[in-house]
Amino acid sequence: MTYIIYAFAALFEIAGCFAFWAWLRIGKPVWWLAPGMVSLALFAWLLTLVPSEAAGRTFAAYGGIYIVASLLWLWLVENRVPDRWDIGGAAVCLAGAAIILFGPRP
Repeated sequence: MTYIIYAFAALFEIAGCFAFWAWLRIGKPVWWLAPGMVSLALFAWLLTLVPSEAAGRTFAAYGGIYIVASLLWLWLVENRVPDRWDIGGAAVCLAGAAIILFGPRP
């Protein structure tokens, strides 16, 4: 369930940030900010649903998922294929996220 929450959180965060990017960088109309802000609020809410005793650990583990999702966005939305350095870096980050999320704790 945690990975599903993280996946949706990443989608909403990237979409929200992209709305701001599109407005400032590629000339989309200012009304793009409204759905962007709603999307960012949904992202923040979703992270509160992750079963964890510490917000910082939740956010740190989410970072790996966010990186992979960002590269999928790059490929599927922006039509730019991630290169081997993107993929290798994402694999390292995802491994780090798994260690943070699943590491044994007292």
